[in-house]
Amino acid sequence: MGSTFRSQDSLPKLPIPDLRNTCARYLAALRPLQDDIEHAESEQAVSEFLASEGPELQNKLKQYATGQSSYIEQFWHDLYLNYDDPVVLNLNPFFLLEDDPTPARNNQVTRAASLVISALSFVRALRKEELPPDSIRGTPLCMYQYTRMFGTARIPTDHGCFISQAPDATHIVVLCRGQFYYFDVLNSSNDIIMSEKDVSRNLEAIVDDAAQTPIFSLAKGALGVLSTENRKTWSRLRGVMSGASGSHNDSYLQIIDSALFILCLDHTEPQTQSELCMNMLCGTSVIDRGVQVGTCTNRWYDKLQIIVCANGSAGINFEHTGVDGHTVLRFASDVYTDTILRFAKSINGQAPSLWASTSPPNPSTKGLGLIPRKLEWEKSPELLTALRFAETRLADLIQQNEFATLDLLAYGKSFITSMGFSPDAYVQMAFQAAYYGMYGRVESVYEPAMTKTFYHSRTEAIRSVTLESVDFVKTFWAELPSPEDKVAALKRACEKHVKTTRMCAKAEGFERHLYALYCLWRREVGDALHGGVSPLQPKIFADSGWSTLSTTILSTSNCGNPSLRHFGFGPTSSQGFGIGYIIKDNSVSICASSKHRQTKRFVDALEECFLEMRRLLRMATGGSVAKGRGLVKVLTGLPVADHKAEMHEEKVEHNHDEEDDEEDEGMGGYGFFDAGILLQVLKGKSAEK
Repeated sequence: MGSTFRSQDSLPKLPIPDLRNTCARYLAALRPLQDDIEHAESEQAVSEFLASEGPELQNKLKQYATGQSSYIEQFWHDLYLNYDDPVVLNLNPFFLLEDDPTPARNNQVTRAASLVISALSFVRALRKEELPPDSIRGTPLCMYQYTRMFGTARIPTDHGCFISQAPDATHIVVLCRGQFYYFDVLNSSNDIIMSEKDVSRNLEAIVDDAAQTPIFSLAKGALGVLSTENRKTWSRLRGVMSGASGSHNDSYLQIIDSALFILCLDHTEPQTQSELCMNMLCGTSVIDRGVQVGTCTNRWYDKLQIIVCANGSAGINFEHTGVDGHTVLRFASDVYTDTILRFAKSINGQAPSLWASTSPPNPSTKGLGLIPRKLEWEKSPELLTALRFAETRLADLIQQNEFATLDLLAYGKSFITSMGFSPDAYVQMAFQAAYYGMYGRVESVYEPAMTKTFYHSRTEAIRSVTLESVDFVKTFWAELPSPEDKVAALKRACEKHVKTTRMCAKAEGFERHLYALYCLWRREVGDALHGGVSPLQPKIFADSGWSTLSTTILSTSNCGNPSLRHFGFGPTSSQGFGIGYIIKDNSVSICASSKHRQTKRFVDALEECFLEMRRLLRMATGGSVAKGRGLVKVLTGLPVADHKAEMHEEKVEHNHDEEDDEEDEGMGGYGFFDAGILLQVLKGKSAEK
């Protein structure tokens, strides 16, 4: 075994928490979100569960887990794969990469070719097991998810989806103006068979060919839009495509499904951060002479996609079933770093390399197709009609969502830790303060914690609203408390958040455990129904507390490093916000989405909260006492500064807990889908239609 998976077999299994501890944590998470009557009802439901079905389900879970890699893994995969709504905006997240630091290389073909070669170098290192394994503070992390990243596809059926894998895939698929092309890039030894210039020539030929296609023909060939349909509808349409008499459609689908990844070459140049984020998450919807010419048709959402705009801006959109953001972030970071190092090596041959070995100068290409080939689909009248309706539904979905970004400059990890706070906890409190300032209430907040120190494990749910955080937001917005009192409340809330995060990272949360118990109960229900019995649902699963907790209003995730400008995802409920954030040394980048819930106003309020929190810290520590720019003007709709906030803080040195700092760097599990999923599962339908 190579170095990549050397620690895999020695990783501990994900432990099953004590049932009483799980229930106590569940009630503690509910307490700040309920009134006294509601909480008493939840306590009663939990008490009855512990006295009746709970212990029996716990024993059955322990028995089940003995034959599994992880007690939650299969239940989790089923949860994703049985999701029937469109995956675009609902499941797939995005990363927006930083631009290439060399301006001349930020044109589309050059940037895309460079990213492709770096991505293939990553694939080669992974397949040869030369990829250095992940670790956090010296503790190895599970590397299993990397085997689910390349050559995989989400395939719809009438009874849920499944993941297909092509471990020996050697080709990539390129999408340009909705048209499909493919060519080989690896040989059977997993060596890269093309130079960056070779890839550039292929991409130039593809761009030229797609540009010659008439606008009406483009729309009829943009079959990628079908991957945005309801999954059962998409399953039926795949059957229509495959069954076309005398066509190559079925083999074309196999080419796409088995590709290492999809490269999307967009013809547009998004100008703002919000436009870029939208383009990477769901594409754009633009109608010209009644025809969709936006980038929304230039996608295939069932696979990993690298997206490059006409101006060289680049990002990643990924199918979320088998991989979380921490895994894709490693890929994105290595790819971005390698593009820079390879360019440096072209200038200075002594420049370092990320990889233990590289492909030979003249790799074997026998039997491989180095020239791009276009997929010429056979399109029946039924398929053309379905294509038109799929596009209009997708355009509707895109119009129902909005995005806003915030880039706080000179206000990041360095400043926050210098004040003695955990950066992640600090940012989480700003989210809650901004929401409370707009709406006067606290609601369910979700953040994932990575649990990959355990075998085949992924994330645990951090429920960020606590009694301490509620006390902070109320104190923050009150007039009477002094700056010192407000900072003290912030400190208590952040300390509680750090404690909760550490517990979740050690698999001492409660949501994954309770969900596994619920899945076992559902299995029993299925068996009982076949026997003519209709068992009663345990009260803990019918209690309103489940709905309260799992109707996530602020679905948040901290995932990023210097290779990313932004990352994000769609809201998990129609009343909520999806918030992806990246904390760097001297900046915080935030991308917020919602279904038109005044997203820009929320981001404005968030900026003002950050500024006011900094002002309070300085006042409490004897620094600058200059007034903040005024929170009230944001909440009343009056003009505010633009979103690129320049903040030149005075350097203040304080002792802080370095462990808190380290916790932030490793905790970003990024698995937002489960943020609102308990309600969906319990009610047997989507949390929001």
